[in-house]
Amino acid sequence: MSETAKLELAGKTYELPIITGTENEKAIDIRSLRAETGYVTLDNGFMNTGSCQSGITFLNGEEGILRYRGYPIEQLAEQSRFLEVAYLLAYGELPTQAQFDEYLKQMSNFNNLPNGVQKIIEQFPNNSHPMGVISSTVCSLCSFYPEYLKMPLEAEDRERGIVQMMAQTKIIAASFYRQTINKKPVPSDPSLGYTGDFLNMMFDKEPEPEILKALDVLFMLHADHEQNCSASTVRVVGSSEANIFATVSGGINALWGQLHGGANQRVLEMLTKIRDAGGDYKMFINKAKDKSDPFRLMGFGHRVYKNFDPRAKIIKKACDVVLEKLNVQDPLLDIAKGLEEEARSDDYFVSRNLYPNVDFYSGIIYKALGIPTNMFTVMFVLGRLPGWLAQWKEMREDSSIKISRPRQIYVGHNKREYVPINNR
Repeated sequence: MSETAKLELAGKTYELPIITGTENEKAIDIRSLRAETGYVTLDNGFMNTGSCQSGITFLNGEEGILRYRGYPIEQLAEQSRFLEVAYLLAYGELPTQAQFDEYLKQMSNFNNLPNGVQKIIEQFPNNSHPMGVISSTVCSLCSFYPEYLKMPLEAEDRERGIVQMMAQTKIIAASFYRQTINKKPVPSDPSLGYTGDFLNMMFDKEPEPEILKALDVLFMLHADHEQNCSASTVRVVGSSEANIFATVSGGINALWGQLHGGANQRVLEMLTKIRDAGGDYKMFINKAKDKSDPFRLMGFGHRVYKNFDPRAKIIKKACDVVLEKLNVQDPLLDIAKGLEEEARSDDYFVSRNLYPNVDFYSGIIYKALGIPTNMFTVMFVLGRLPGWLAQWKEMREDSSIKISRPRQIYVGHNKREYVPINNR
């Protein structure tokens, strides 16, 4: 007999089904609640609301577990590649060599942008925020590929849309960066691999293997993170059957926020603030511990991971490799290392599990690579893109999905009579 939860309302008892996930996660199914009782639930920020059933990512914040399609993030970071992980997220299984070769071949069909798209990029002022440019330009692709506007999309069109987004988004990002430094775009070269191609398009130089591996790992760590703000946005926009470009553009804009993808940019801004104040990071450690002081350390602790972020352990190794290989002499990086050491040995931070998180280390890596601070969130876009596309694909292939339409509890005025303007 199925397990149920009992709810008592106005003298009546209602039985609600309990759903158990494959990792023994429990959920009370309230899909029939309003129809049966007239009540809705109120859950600000959806912190206790499951918006969907998904087979893509499992996350356990209390135990520090992150798995893509069942594979521990630690194993994938150590042994896999970013594009292999992107394939895994989208299609549910690791690819064979033949499948992976075909995946790369399909992606190489989109190693340039339509001339009109390049002209759109050229119209943006060089001081535009790259996130505004990339979200607008990605959305504009629907005008150049109208075949994606018909709904529902055939499976073949979905597959093509996925590889196209993977290929062209990084070209858009690199192309605008080149424009901001008054240099011509560097053509895409898929033979360099995803991260190699991107960095070459940015800096017109092939980076060393250790750097490529570190960035590949960083992108893998960002690839998906369950129903976060931007992934949820992709599902909400996609539920209306908006085209793939508009849907992903919605995810990009959600990621832009400083409480989401913009956090790594805030880390560098914090380090700059400390440098400009004389570089005494120990003083700022004390300010962070002072509840009456408005200063907050950015890049420490995590909303979901209560004890440790499994990604932070991995990315710290990648960060150390990058800093050692590049031997960058930068006061900001010295401050970052000092903050890390102090926080890891200070009882105040240790007892509260305020460890350096993935945003802290990613910001340091991007700084060392020469990525401009305002492009940090764009780097997050490139890493998170496979997750958004996998979430979109899973949703579009689920016939039970309905258009997202949350309820509310109205707390405004009751009915009142209109008064003409001359009588007010």
